[in-house]
Amino acid sequence: MASRKKLLMVDDVAVNRIIIGELFTDCFEVLEAENGRAALELIHRYKDELAVVLLDLVMPELDGFAVLDIMNKEGLIKTIPVIMITGESADDKVLKGYSLGVSDLINKPFNPEIVMRRVSNVVALYSHQQNLEERLREQKEQLEQQSARLRRSSQFVIDALSTTVEFRNLESGEHIKRIRVLTKIFLEQLRRDYPMSDETIEAISSASVMHDIGKIAIPDSILLKPGRLTPEEFEIMKSHTLRGCEILESLDYPQADEIYDYCYEICRHHHERWDGQGYPDGLAGDEISIWAQVASVADVYDALTSHRVYKAAYSHEKAVEMILGGECGKFNPRLMECLLEVQDSLLDRLRTDGRGAQVAVNS
Repeated sequence: MASRKKLLMVDDVAVNRIIIGELFTDCFEVLEAENGRAALELIHRYKDELAVVLLDLVMPELDGFAVLDIMNKEGLIKTIPVIMITGESADDKVLKGYSLGVSDLINKPFNPEIVMRRVSNVVALYSHQQNLEERLREQKEQLEQQSARLRRSSQFVIDALSTTVEFRNLESGEHIKRIRVLTKIFLEQLRRDYPMSDETIEAISSASVMHDIGKIAIPDSILLKPGRLTPEEFEIMKSHTLRGCEILESLDYPQADEIYDYCYEICRHHHERWDGQGYPDGLAGDEISIWAQVASVADVYDALTSHRVYKAAYSHEKAVEMILGGECGKFNPRLMECLLEVQDSLLDRLRTDGRGAQVAVNS
């Protein structure tokens, strides 16, 4: 408002315009309009320079109420203060003016000194309000930038930690990228059954890469064994779900935070199965969080389509067939429908993730 130096006086009586002009000529560049239509032309032309509009109510062509109505529809009343000057004293007229957003009302005949004081007060109030709103916008932008930096930092730490496990597992680190993309694809497809915001989907997709963090505690002789594991070795391998949770619990991170819950449940339950035949807790059905279920399907698909020390990579078509056929355990029927719905576009989505980075696919 400090840069707004124009005052618009709208009145069909010339002497009123002259009186107001003389009052404010030292403070503002005074513009005049003799009717509502001319006033709107000046408002549109100088809307970013107007400090205040003094608006008569009864005028030819367009009256004051019509001008206010148009200013409301165009959102101008929020940034340009309007003081209504009128000879009307009926309550309904006064209330209508205030309902249309006027900042003050001055009755005719008016005292020039009072007009000057009230106009100054309204301009100062609007200027203060605009400055506050600008500061709030700046603070909001700063908070959003800080939040974005924190998200990037958190994502970097999550990726670094998860990639460390992948390299130890003789993987390139592409696995976690694919898991994130697959999880996001499935969650977006599931929205009609499990409503989630974009922010929630992003958080769960990021958390999904922590699913195998517990493998860092598994001995190399088991983790990298090229052949079939013995029952005893398999029990040790299964413990990675619990060891991962122990690692998360040891981190200095607020456990009441949603992202912690997503990481923890995905880490612990990504090997649970719909029929209760999974591990470590033997959960069944919707006892398993939907994000753990989705990460589980993503992990199984990627494991099937990727080369491992103990197996060659299956094709996309074969992997989908095996999952749907129950060869990898029982999954949520809705998730299987989801896999069918996205199977034709899955490879294209995987080849390029949301950030444009290339994602390796074994098809």
